[in-house]
Amino acid sequence: MAAENETFDAVISDLGLPDGTGVQLMEKLRARHGLSGIVLSGFGTDEDLRRTYDAGFVAHLIKPVDMKEVRRALRLFRPKT
Repeated sequence: MAAENETFDAVISDLGLPDGTGVQLMEKLRARHGLSGIVLSGFGTDEDLRRTYDAGFVAHLIKPVDMKEVRRALRLFRPKT
């Protein structure tokens, strides 16, 4: 896993991954490295949102995603000055 050797400010992940789910990935990254992230998903029910926020995602963007939405969500990770 890249987070073992690199430093990241945030993670952007799809919910559907070939070897698990974005929720599982975020839970691991949050527990091991204190990361949070943005999820991209075709799913947007209240339950989907709850699960992603509980896992450590701070933004849940519904596909198709507009790049303006991604930029807006990335602002959540800017260092506080």
